[in-house]
Amino acid sequence: MGLFARISSATAPGNAHLAGIGLMLAAMALFSFGDALGKLVVASYSIGQLLLLRACAGLIVLSPLIWRQRAEFLRLPRPWLQLARTIIATLEVATFFLATAYLPLADVITFYLASSLFVTVGSALFLREQVDAPRWIAIVVGFVGVLVALQPSAQTMTWPALIALCASVFFAGLLLITRSLRGTPDMVLASQQFIGTLALGAVLIPSAPAGWITPDLFDSALFAIAGAVSALGLLCVNRSLRLAPASVVVPYQYTMIVWGVVFGYLVFGDWPSPAMLIGAAIIIGAGFYILLRERRGAAPGERAPGA
Repeated sequence: MGLFARISSATAPGNAHLAGIGLMLAAMALFSFGDALGKLVVASYSIGQLLLLRACAGLIVLSPLIWRQRAEFLRLPRPWLQLARTIIATLEVATFFLATAYLPLADVITFYLASSLFVTVGSALFLREQVDAPRWIAIVVGFVGVLVALQPSAQTMTWPALIALCASVFFAGLLLITRSLRGTPDMVLASQQFIGTLALGAVLIPSAPAGWITPDLFDSALFAIAGAVSALGLLCVNRSLRLAPASVVVPYQYTMIVWGVVFGYLVFGDWPSPAMLIGAAIIIGAGFYILLRERRGAAPGERAPGA
């Protein structure tokens, strides 16, 4: 946690957007790695057990920070919005991993990335953030890359794909609420999400056909790593949204498709199609365009949003 605080305090105001972008890129790599582990695990275990054990591992990682900032839980701003965020975060994780049980990882991530457009629209409508025309164009181009990679058709729009789209809507809502609650400590926001998924996992386990399956040492390590990686990723996302507007950093979640292709091939042997590779190239190009614009536009006297 001290590292994230130092990033905020040591970053020059004009470079706050770049720091936020860097943290978002790191978060997407971490989430993709954790998602690959989760998909590997749900082949043998129920969604409920994955949520429960992953959340336990994440809370263990965060426990020293939770104890250090325990007083913050007693004075949370806008408690009803905090509760809504926890519920949405829980539904987002559950629907994402449910979709991965039936679809290749890269396909799920591709559907998932539709949330960038939802966030951009939401940030303009609800957060009153300024989204200029070039950024809109770059975001739309990135989404075109998603469509090229996915090649949507009646055959691809199955119910697992619809579940993945629901996950993208929940993720967009999560990011928008996180941005509006940027005064809340990062650790508090992260621990709320794990508490919600732990509760949902405990509820879902009795309904699983196989019930509880005691994991062996190797699978226990996978659960632990997935939880630890997710905890670090959440801290990165929350700090990113404190440093920069959602419309600036959220487009970088498009990089998840690149990681999805990499991990899908390395872990599951899913070889990307030419369309997937072309789409990924378009997405990367759109992301670099936004990054270059932010670097040129970082003025020395610019105040960091949310700082």
